[in-house]
Amino acid sequence: MTSAAPRRAAPAPTGRRRRSLAPLLFLTPFLVPFVLFTLLPVGYAFWQSLHTTERVGGTFGRTTTVFAGFEQYAEVLGNDAFLASVGRVLLFGIVQIPVMLLLALSLALLLDSGVARLKKFFRIVYFVPYGIPGVVAALMWAFLYDPRLSPVVDVLRDLGTSPDLLAPGAVLWSIGNVVTWTYTGYNMLIIYSALQAVPQDVLEAARADGAGGWTVALRIKVPIVRPALILTAVFSIIGTLQLFTEPQVFRAISTSVTSTYTPNLAAYSLAAADNYSEAAAMSVVLALATFVLSFGFLKFTGRRGA
Repeated sequence: MTSAAPRRAAPAPTGRRRRSLAPLLFLTPFLVPFVLFTLLPVGYAFWQSLHTTERVGGTFGRTTTVFAGFEQYAEVLGNDAFLASVGRVLLFGIVQIPVMLLLALSLALLLDSGVARLKKFFRIVYFVPYGIPGVVAALMWAFLYDPRLSPVVDVLRDLGTSPDLLAPGAVLWSIGNVVTWTYTGYNMLIIYSALQAVPQDVLEAARADGAGGWTVALRIKVPIVRPALILTAVFSIIGTLQLFTEPQVFRAISTSVTSTYTPNLAAYSLAAADNYSEAAAMSVVLALATFVLSFGFLKFTGRRGA
């Protein structure tokens, strides 16, 4: 008789397997909400955009959902009002984003300079506008723009000028002022955090070589915080294409802001009118445009930095 061969114990996970799983575990807190609240809604919107609702049996008949293919996308891309809204926000971003990031960079460099005082206090002061809800901020600025209520407009009138900050040619930049006031402090904090990682020995060596404050800021600090500037620029591009709260509030006080003033507002107006299929198609087109612009900007800046 022969004894049964002893069972071989299961091999313990190798170090390589542990190392391969570690990044996934660290990414899980991001991936789970991203899949649930970004990928799944976009996927459902895409599915909805390929279907349309038809009523069978007259006005009081039943509704059925039928496959429509890319018919909704053809309507969206042929919608002049939607294309005009896309051009409007692109113009908005070309002007507003550089202005906002330049202000944020200037404030961050100022706080990081050796001559700055009360740094903690001013960090909070600059960041406070971001902590105010967007609707509240838009309402506050709408009050300051309204010629019937604004004390600012009254002062300007006393000085001999009568600006109409809600006119068709000015309301876009009035909205831009609100967005800049709200998000400059947020971007400043990101850039300022990057400035804290600048090696002090590099700064000391530059000062020992006779470099002044402006030279240190422009030749050393700005190149080092370039990744933070790119990050804030990408966030700003995404936020610009999603512009909604400020135009929605201004729409109540100015006829210059229509229901299709921005792409997000146009999609919202279609959904409010129960045209969910075209609203979904418009949202998918906007998501693709946001991805293309953001990815294109990252590729362009990466090539310039190479």
